[in-house]
Amino acid sequence: MIPLIALSGRVTGDADKEHAGVHLHYALAVRRAGGVPIILPPSIGADRAAEALGPCGGLILTGGEDVEPRLYGEEPHPRLGRLAPERDAFEVALFRVARERGLPILAICRGFQLVNVVLGGTLWQHLPETGSNVLDHDRGQRWAERTHRVRVRPDTRTAAALGTVELLTNSFHHQGIKALAPELVGSAEAEDGVLEAAETPPGAPWFVGVQWHPESFWEEEAGADLGLFTALVSESRNGQVRPAAPAPGRF
Repeated sequence: MIPLIALSGRVTGDADKEHAGVHLHYALAVRRAGGVPIILPPSIGADRAAEALGPCGGLILTGGEDVEPRLYGEEPHPRLGRLAPERDAFEVALFRVARERGLPILAICRGFQLVNVVLGGTLWQHLPETGSNVLDHDRGQRWAERTHRVRVRPDTRTAAALGTVELLTNSFHHQGIKALAPELVGSAEAEDGVLEAAETPPGAPWFVGVQWHPESFWEEEAGADLGLFTALVSESRNGQVRPAAPAPGRF
């Protein structure tokens, strides 16, 4: 059976020409990994998250806008980017439903940050102001251009999916993980110490969050990044869905 994989969508464009969707690379990565991508835009509404996820065997929370800082108890930073309150609410609901059902979840960039906040963690609102040795994590280059090295902890779900403990990644984020949520375990970091990946511990439903954009490398024949999608699809195909305790958090 080919599993359906839900992709959280976003709204773009002007008010009278809005579009809902995802960057095509997400869908192509899921397809190549053996799944069928299903895009869920935030206009579905948080109250319909359970119905939207009904036929799906896994969830990918995609990248995009900054997470509302008031969700983790902070006032907005002057360099805060575009916010998307409706999307925040919808993706929080998607995550909670997927977690309660024991669905495997892959969270990418913003998605990783949002999950960290839901589970009680916090974010750096603007990484360049956190210290003099911080790399430029938002260089605005081509999506498939690798710009900095990431070290992955051995014996983690992240390492198992990637098939390596070191790789070069792309980077398109000015926010990052400050305090990691208590339920997550860090599994990779950049050369400057910025957390690049985290996951749930053994025995918990499968979750991996990464700060870079692995979907951009979906075409690479021998690339490690597609392994994250392959692992998600494999977990979805296994169908070992089990109930989990509701996630603690601020909302």
